[in-house]
Amino acid sequence: MDQQLHNYSQGFNARLRRYAELVVRHGLNVQPGQLVNISGEVIHRSLAGLIVQEAYKQGAGYVHVELIDPLTLRTRILHSHSEYLGTTPAFFSAKFHELVEQGAANLKILGPEYPDYLSDLNPARVNEVRKANYLAAKHFYTEGIEKSQVHWSVIAAATPAWAERIFPDLRGREAEEMLWGEIFRICRVEGDDFLDRWREHDARLKRRAEYLTSLRIRELRFSGPGTELTVGLSPRAIFKGGSDRTPAGHAFEPNLPTEECFTTPDWRRTEGIVTATRPFYVNGKLIKDLILTFKNGLISGFSCSEGASTLEAYLQSDEGAKRLGEVALVGVDSPVYESGLTFQEILYDENAACHIAVGSAYKGCLQGGASMTEAEYADIGCNTSSVHTDIMISSEEVSVQALVESGEEIDLLVRGRWAGDLAR
Repeated sequence: MDQQLHNYSQGFNARLRRYAELVVRHGLNVQPGQLVNISGEVIHRSLAGLIVQEAYKQGAGYVHVELIDPLTLRTRILHSHSEYLGTTPAFFSAKFHELVEQGAANLKILGPEYPDYLSDLNPARVNEVRKANYLAAKHFYTEGIEKSQVHWSVIAAATPAWAERIFPDLRGREAEEMLWGEIFRICRVEGDDFLDRWREHDARLKRRAEYLTSLRIRELRFSGPGTELTVGLSPRAIFKGGSDRTPAGHAFEPNLPTEECFTTPDWRRTEGIVTATRPFYVNGKLIKDLILTFKNGLISGFSCSEGASTLEAYLQSDEGAKRLGEVALVGVDSPVYESGLTFQEILYDENAACHIAVGSAYKGCLQGGASMTEAEYADIGCNTSSVHTDIMISSEEVSVQALVESGEEIDLLVRGRWAGDLAR
């Protein structure tokens, strides 16, 4: 038994180091002398330490790490005077400005130590803090993220409490080890050829995205149980998939894992009803069994079995919160879907299923989007908002069809599986 545990530990450590190397070399693609910013929770300390080592080995100039205790945010929302909830200190914004100005690499580690730490709090107070943080870092999102001025990536680390949600029959370390195993498999780090596997995967996603763009799609039509949804696209729409690239020409992988091909819709042309196929979190509260109705591009109504008051507050954040900012296609060949698990973490669940996102749009998914004015964005139905939340809407029972400029209708996904040239 001791030898078995030793062998498991050795195998785990090797995969964890490969994971850290994947994050630094492929995800962030850290450049010599580059500033690197890593944020996460205190429980992510071990993984963060390995990533710091890899970043310096790759030539990073300086690596800054911020590991927070989420319970301090809970305490603030519970006990702060209301007039202070919508404020942030100046140094908060200054840090994000510097990350953009320096062309830094920015990593966010997800995986909650306390999954429910916000779930019982006043939704309006939680949302006020979220919105204030977004506004303070808005320059980072509009210039750093949307225009790819920074190398950015989002990853996950297993935690006992998160793992127990996914594997309810397991507890503690056993559940955590099971979740790490899924993360390693899905992120393709089980063997020494992991970087080659990611290059192949990246090329496949780019081929799909280029083909989808070439179709000149006018509408995407989703059909399945409880779903008859039409999402209109602008003639400027570009599909993206896999790695992105900075203006300086450096590639980076925004999400690890990633299985999607996504674009920016014309929010005004969203019509119909759609049923979410997976639960998801909004401001720390799980939203379950969601059904959305769209009319004239706006969410005209919704129902859910859990989280209604939290979702309602979220959708009232601003004018754009009830509009679509993203539509993404994912096939059931995704290793996330093939796991048969619901991760209750958007980074993973969005890569298991086609999804739509309410809130802000990706201007980089519009031809010439980086140089357009706010008026031009509005003219083509590109949404702006302080929110962005993905909602999974497909399974092996949902098909997606495209109406293209010529008037032809083309199958993109048939009962969840890529069709035609997209299947390669």
